[in-house]
Amino acid sequence: MRNVTIVSADGHAVMPPEAWPDYLEKRFHDYLPVFHAENEVNRRAMLPLNDMLLVPALNLFDTEGAYRSEGWAGAWDADVRLAQMDREGIAAEMVYHGFFRVADLGFSVMNATYPPEIVDAGVRAYHRWAFDVFGGSPDRLLLVGAIGACTDLDVTLAETNWLADHGFVGMYMPGFVTIPGQPPLDDHYWDPLWALCAERGVALVVHGGYGLDQGYAYEQVDSACKKVDSYGGGDLDLVMALAQGIFSEKFFADLRHRRAMWQLMLGGVFDRHPDLHLMMTEVRADWLPATLRHLDEVYAKHQDVIASHRSPSEWWHSNCLAGVSFMHKCEVGLRHDIGVDRMAFGRDYPHAEGTWPNTIDYLRDLFAGIPEDDVRQLLGGNAIRFFGLDVATLDAIAEPIGPSLERIIGGADDIDPALIAHFDARSGYLKSAEEGTRLHELDELLNRDLDRMAATGPVR
Repeated sequence: MRNVTIVSADGHAVMPPEAWPDYLEKRFHDYLPVFHAENEVNRRAMLPLNDMLLVPALNLFDTEGAYRSEGWAGAWDADVRLAQMDREGIAAEMVYHGFFRVADLGFSVMNATYPPEIVDAGVRAYHRWAFDVFGGSPDRLLLVGAIGACTDLDVTLAETNWLADHGFVGMYMPGFVTIPGQPPLDDHYWDPLWALCAERGVALVVHGGYGLDQGYAYEQVDSACKKVDSYGGGDLDLVMALAQGIFSEKFFADLRHRRAMWQLMLGGVFDRHPDLHLMMTEVRADWLPATLRHLDEVYAKHQDVIASHRSPSEWWHSNCLAGVSFMHKCEVGLRHDIGVDRMAFGRDYPHAEGTWPNTIDYLRDLFAGIPEDDVRQLLGGNAIRFFGLDVATLDAIAEPIGPSLERIIGGADDIDPALIAHFDARSGYLKSAEEGTRLHELDELLNRDLDRMAATGPVR
């Protein structure tokens, strides 16, 4: 019986500052000092937050020294990345931008506000660096592009073609960072982009953090740093200020990522571009069954203003995939309601809330006693099918490094309960399912879109 082929649906990379001058176009080099100063602010805030969660538990979760030996440097070093993948039995992994140890070049939710041309230049720089560093292992490192300001659609189309030409499997959805003036995703403005993505096989990705206003997160972090400095506070004061502000529960519970999904479904985008694929990553999946049922009810009630000819749940099961980063126990329990063929596990390397460097123990507890077919789909098969990957190649990669099926499903009684509690503290592993508890909040956004559709007529 062959080993389990694991394709992680979530991992991250970031361009180190020393590479910035080589990849940012020279006409924008006047911004480099600003980027460096911004990077220092972000590092000052994020490193203590990370240490607060991980350092006290080093002897519990880092028994092999992967974290202490800076195994997280795989965020910018392909050799380290592949070694850490081999260590955890990961045949392939999707690679998105973003890792708190270094700031991105003007295009992410952790950056300040920049003009569109700077945002687009930062995206181009990241793409070319990512290809140069990680593009040599296209079967294992599945690159996903960032998204620019999208204020000049020709610029966006040209960069999308560049991504497709260089083997990127996907790119972030427009609106990851909200820039004033961007039209809703079902607007015909976007149709040339959707057509290109469908034609070139570039999947759209909605990732955690989607929809925040440009500059919002950085302004909050910078303000917290200045406030703590004003009274001579230290790292602990800064951590507390951030935990009560920008990185409170509210930050991670923002619902705008769900709006992106239903705008494609209800707004007729999938009808007009039926080969377009959408992956929802690091935004949990325990809300999907109740939300899809609710959207189906809305669809049935408002067909006079809704452009789609199919229900949201139909589009979910034909065009979408949930990249369930650090999958929770409750989400495995809901797999048949979500669609056992519509979920893919992600380890979120090397983020603190992810499963690295404990992925195998995490999976052993998560999938103990789960049927083989379900496990193989959730850990690799669904992602392979969704992205059209070469199953024979990945199975061959997994054979010497992947865990055996028996190791994954055979039981986890030998795992230290303290490690399970640590998983829960780190990622919410044991949280109860959200299900339909937030539908009333969702309706605040949904009703705005329905009012807009009623005022303008269906976009067909």
